[in-house]
Order: sequence, then C-alpha cells, then structure tokens
Amino acid sequence: MTQWEVVIGIETHAQLATVSKIFSGASTAFGAEPNTQACAVDLALPGVLPVLNRKAVDCAIRFGLAIGARVAEKSVFERKNYFYPDLPKGYQISQFELPVVQGGSLTVQVGSGDKTYEKTINLTRAHLEEDAGKSLHEDFHGKSGIDLNRAGTPLLEIVTEPDMRSSDEAVAYARALHALVRWIGICDGNMQEGSFRCDANVSVRPKGQAEFGTRREIKNLNSFRFLKEAIDYEVHWQINEIEEGRKIRQATVLFDPDSGETRMMRSKEDAHDYRYFPDPDLLPLVISSEWIGEVKEDMWELPNDRKSRFEREYGLSSYDASLLNTNYDIGNYFEGVVLHALVSGERIGTELSKLAANWVINEVSAKMNQEGDGHPMWKFGVSSETLGHLLRRMREGVIGAKTAKELFTEFWEEARANNYAHHGGHPGKVDELVETRGLKQISDTGAIEALVDEVLTANPGNVAEFKAGKEKAFNALVGQVMKVAKGKANPQQVNELLKKKLAG
Repeated sequence: MTQWEVVIGIETHAQLATVSKIFSGASTAFGAEPNTQACAVDLALPGVLPVLNRKAVDCAIRFGLAIGARVAEKSVFERKNYFYPDLPKGYQISQFELPVVQGGSLTVQVGSGDKTYEKTINLTRAHLEEDAGKSLHEDFHGKSGIDLNRAGTPLLEIVTEPDMRSSDEAVAYARALHALVRWIGICDGNMQEGSFRCDANVSVRPKGQAEFGTRREIKNLNSFRFLKEAIDYEVHWQINEIEEGRKIRQATVLFDPDSGETRMMRSKEDAHDYRYFPDPDLLPLVISSEWIGEVKEDMWELPNDRKSRFEREYGLSSYDASLLNTNYDIGNYFEGVVLHALVSGERIGTELSKLAANWVINEVSAKMNQEGDGHPMWKFGVSSETLGHLLRRMREGVIGAKTAKELFTEFWEEARANNYAHHGGHPGKVDELVETRGLKQISDTGAIEALVDEVLTANPGNVAEFKAGKEKAFNALVGQVMKVAKGKANPQQVNELLKKKLAG
C-alpha cells in the first residue's frame, strides 16, 4: 500500500487595522449599511486616482520585523486583472514581482502535552493589496446584490512555503499567525467579520518523492475548525482519487461546513492569467531605513522573546511559557497575577510562578472557553490584582485552595452577569468575604490535632487497613478530617499530623 505525504501551504488575508481604506479616505468600519462606505475611488469613477495609506505600510513593516523578514527598500503595486461583479475597476491593486515583505519565518508549537513539537514555517512573502467588494445572493428574489463597502479595504496577504505536512501543523501555524498579527496590533483578527481569512493549498505525493503533487486551493476558511476539517477531507479525497486511477486537476474549491466536503469552484488560475503589470497611477513604494527604525522603536516585546524571558525569569517550562504567550494580554495578565501574589518581602520564585501559571492556564482559560466564540478574546472576568490577592491569601494559609477557587468562580460569574462591563470582585472583597463567611483556614496545630484524633478514633477500620499496607486508607482518613473540618483545615498540616499519629 502506498504511503502518502501531505503538502500544505497557507495564504492568509489579514485586514489591516486602519480607519480608512488603502487608496481612499473611505471608512473601514464593519457593519455599515451596504454601499454607504464606498467613495468615488472605491467605485472606480472616471478621473479618480489612488493615494496610498501610510498606516497600511507601517503595518506591513511591523509584520516584516516581527517575522525576521526583509522589508523591501523598493516595492511595486501592480494591477491584477480579472472581471467579477464586486470588482468595479476590473482589476485589483496588489503586489506581485516586488512585494513589500520578503522571506521570514514563524516557529509554532504543534500538539499538546508530551506530544508537543516545534515546527518552523518559512514564509515566501507578504504583500499589500486592496480587498474586493462582496456579492450577496440572499433575499434578492432570485437575483444577486453587490455591496462595495469592503472594496479598497487594506489587506496584507501572507504566503507560506509548502512546509506543512498535516492539518494539525496548518492549524498551529494559522493560530500562531492569528495571535501574532493581533499581538503587534496590525489586525483585530475577527474571523467572523472576515478580518482574518485563510486559503489552504493542499496536495499529496508518495512518501520519498521530491516532486510536488497537483494542488487544489481551498478558499476563504474563516475558522480554525473549518481549516482542519477542510484539509482532512481534501487529503482523503485526493488520495482516493489517485488510488482509483484518476488524475488530480489544479482547481479552486470551497468547503461546505454542513456537509464537511469540498466542492470545485473553478479551475485554478496561474499568475499569467491575471496579466499583472505595474499600476501607472502609483509610484514605487520606497521605504527608508529611517522609516523602518521608527516603526521598530514603536514595537513592544515579541512573542518568542517574551516566551524565552518567561522561561528564564520565571522558571517555566517551554510548553507553559508558550501557552502564556499565545496572546499579548494573557502574558501581561500572568505577570500581574505573580506580582500581586507575592507575600510581603518575598522575591519572585519558581514555585510562585508555576502556581500563577497553572491558575491562568487552567482556571482562567476554562472560564474563557465556557463563553465560546462570542466572548471577547481575553476579556478577563477577574482582574490580575484580585486573582493575585486570592493566591497570596492562599499561600499565607488564610484560605485553602478550594475556597480560593470558589471565590474566583463567584467573582467571575459576577462579571459575566454584568456582561463583563467590569471585573468581578476586588482584593478588599476577598478579605471581607473571608471574615463575614468564616472562610479562614484552620492552621492551629492544636485544633487540627484534635480533629485528627477524633477521626482516628471514629475510623478504626481505615487505621487497620493503612497499617496493613493499604495506601488508599490514608486518603480516606484525610478526607474524613477535611469533612469534619468543613474543608477549612490546612491540608498540608492534616497530612503531616496523620502520618505522625499513624506511625506512632
């Protein structure tokens, strides 16, 4: 049986975070009534001329610096000619021969837990271009409508080398790229609104073969789940076609989420089909070293740099440091938790850092995931100051871990009930509830010893089982002590006193 190798390249359209379009002053705001944000330039009325948006170029430079690419000193805008109802000019202004960003790479984490590995994806290019309008096919009594609000919206098209070998690698890359463009502030990443869209070029070849197979391009995938499902289906379909003796023909296909299948849209065009040529209305884009320097000075710490710092300064594992740097805000949140969890006079140590990391990765992430896709990305229900204070009181022995989790959940639900208009709880409320509800942990050795004696007397069977070598009996005794103490006894002290009593 032939063993197949999957070959995947990704093209991503990231809408740039500008208030106006790339060649006109029309607004890029989402959700306006159709055709209310299309000016004379966007409509291609006679006599109009495009004027390049400097902010869009700043975004491209920022991206190039973030991926270690070459930012071209000179790049050229070209006309990509094709005829479609939502393209008023009959051509799209894009870049082809001389793109603004050339090369670069992105290293991503693939998998989870023990099966995690790093993969470096090389980028071919990233170029500036304008978006087309949108064809609407619903509620028009059998006809189609055209909305030109998106026409002229600035895009950065980011193209990889065919370096990915599975849908998992493709999704890991797309997630990392999505996080990066948001991190550096060039794209809001809103996939539902079309701000971040992926096209996947997929082919298969027998393992060991150097030549690539025939690729098919899956267009406009606007969720990571659809990206994975579409690639997996396409791979299975292509392998089946080849094994049945049929040839794969180069094509553009669409993914239907309802059926889970891809279907052919049109035969795939090559570059010569678009008759690219330099746009005579736009001068070459010249970017000076001073301009690049200005953008670089305005950039903050990049994901891989901060990941390395988290490993070095906080003693975190590479895996945990990666999870805490999937988003700019969550890394800031983690550092805030650590600072507010410090006990007076204490220095930051690995034990504290790992405790804070575990809470952010597990408890905080769980709350975020419960909200689903509609929740604003990394809008925290509990502030880092409040969570840090909870952990501080826990580390001081004032409250137990169970109480800390209960208060954390209560505060988060408070924020949720108010649609996250503000954080739930605050540090002062933590101390207030501990006092008024009698939540203080029992840490007095004498009091805990009395509880232990009471449980040992009441449970001779468990004592006998433990002395006979049954370790589970010890856990049962711990549970009984915590039950009698209503969960308020210090677990570490309970364990120590029980071991001491049972050994006597």
